Amino acid sequence: MTELLFGHDLCLFRGDRCLFRSLELVVNTGELLVIDGPNGSGKTSLLRGLAGLLEFENGNVRWSGDAIDGNYQAFRADLVWLSHRVGCKADLNLVENLHFESGLRATDERRLPAVLDRMGLNRLTDLPLRSLSAGQQRRVALARMLLAEARLWMMDEPFTNLDRAGQALVEELIAEHLEKGGSCIVATHQAIEIQGRTRRVTLQ
Repeated sequence: MTELLFGHDLCLFRGDRCLFRSLELVVNTGELLVIDGPNGSGKTSLLRGLAGLLEFENGNVRWSGDAIDGNYQAFRADLVWLSHRVGCKADLNLVENLHFESGLRATDERRLPAVLDRMGLNRLTDLPLRSLSAGQQRRVALARMLLAEARLWMMDEPFTNLDRAGQALVEELIAEHLEKGGSCIVATHQAIEIQGRTRRVTLQ
């Protein structure tokens, strides 16, 4: 195993409330890190801090041995993010959205037909994103993750708007990503069952 992401002595406040302090975490190749805790405990804030979108009051984060401060370009090239919001253009259809993403990062568009089929989206390609259901839009966001050539997946409440079949699919996709040597960080208040090495951080 190779250490990919390491957080040391992390501390974060929101307003006058300390969400966590002296937090240590590590994610190796082929590992899942689950961040759990009740709503408002700081799960999303921790994810955003690890991604470099928030500044911690204290501590540091390393990626492949290098501090992400001043090294964001290399780090973010290895990172793909699934947030509460789908993050796609409502007026574009799903294929146009995925093509737009390919202009921003390295993607393997040769896999697009297979990915759309896996996501159950191949009959929806001509529809504008706004006409898709919330669950279908979530599957578009998952397709974007699959096409991205990124070693680290960060997923914030990945089961949102998905039925049981969709939730099972998310677990399958994560397990496959880990088996290929990727890593994943999931913030969730729901149970997640993955066949693979799993670490856990619980926020109060």
